[in-house]
Amino acid sequence: MKLKPEEIKRLETILEPFRNDERTQKMKQFIQHGKITTYEHAESVTKLSYWINKRLHLNADEHVLTVGAFLHDYYLYDWHETDEGNGLHGFSHSRTARRNAVAHFGICKRTQSVIETHMWPLTFTKVPRSREAWIVCLADKWVSTRETLLCRSDLYWI
Repeated sequence: MKLKPEEIKRLETILEPFRNDERTQKMKQFIQHGKITTYEHAESVTKLSYWINKRLHLNADEHVLTVGAFLHDYYLYDWHETDEGNGLHGFSHSRTARRNAVAHFGICKRTQSVIETHMWPLTFTKVPRSREAWIVCLADKWVSTRETLLCRSDLYWI
């Protein structure tokens, strides 16, 4: 599952303002699964979401999809130690990530929905309702499962 050079360039163009922001750089401080940082996890989910959209010709909005995928876990705390007082991490972090993304980047409603629904079916009342949200939800499940089972940081297979 490789992205073409022009697809990588498109991703870089969309994500440049987010990747270079000091707040998203903080995601490199937190472990997501095994040895994988939250930042690395977000990058993998973003690349897989983009790949799925392109290869399956789903015609999702590239900007909404890419930004939503990159910021889907933008909660900015170590979930192994705290949930920042928001309740159980699995149930609450998507709401926290959405709030942070809105406060820091002013993302649109469609992108907010991608972030807030990515934990379905665990958050069973937050059902993905757009093509972009479904893609990110599925990509996140695939990447999370792979990271959790293999617990390695050298998994970049995309």
